[in-house]
Amino acid sequence: MKEKILDIIEKVCEDDGIREDLTINLFEEDLLDSLSFVELLVELEDNLGVVISPSEVTREDMDTPEKIIALVEAKAQEK
Repeated sequence: MKEKILDIIEKVCEDDGIREDLTINLFEEDLLDSLSFVELLVELEDNLGVVISPSEVTREDMDTPEKIIALVEAKAQEK
């Protein structure tokens, strides 16, 4: 699942270097903004069936690939 999540993050951020540093702050590096953040949530739902409402997370909850992976994997286990 981790690889699929990274594929989605790379697609949304339009950057293949995401895998090199899983602690990179996607917002501070201008790889994610408000619009692409919502796009990321939609892609995760469409491709993995994991529903994350924008109102239940903050940018800080999902500002690094590492945090996104942990959150998506936890949500997937809840199903």
